[in-house]
Amino acid sequence: MVVIAKEDDLRIGSGRTARFEGGAYGSGVSFFHVHNTEGQGPDAHVHPYSETWVVLAGQALFRTADGEGLAGQGDVVVVGAGTAHAFRAVGPEPLRMMCIHASPRIEQDFLDDDAAAEAGVTF
Repeated sequence: MVVIAKEDDLRIGSGRTARFEGGAYGSGVSFFHVHNTEGQGPDAHVHPYSETWVVLAGQALFRTADGEGLAGQGDVVVVGAGTAHAFRAVGPEPLRMMCIHASPRIEQDFLDDDAAAEAGVTF
C-alpha cells in the first residue's frame, strides 16, 4: 500500500505549518512540518513519547527544565517523553523543522502559565 498525503490538506488553518497524524494513513509516526517566522513557536507542552526535531532551515531556540539550546540547519534534537518544552524561531531566516512524534497520533498537553514558569519553559 502507498498513500500520498498532500501538504495543502495537512495545513493547520491558514498558516504554513502542516500536521500529519500517521494513524489515519497507516503509519506509526506523526509529525509537524513547522514553518515559523521569528518569534513564532508553541507554548510549553509535554508528550507521553519522545519527539525528534530535524531543523531544515533557520534556527530554533528551545527551552526545557534543563535549560535552553539553539539548533540550526542540519541539527537533530531529541526531547524525551514527559519533558516539558517549548521553542521559538529566532533570526531573520524562517524556521523550517520536522517535529517527528513517535506515535500514530499526536498527543500533547499544554502547560498553564504557572506550570510552565515552574518548569522554566517560558518565553
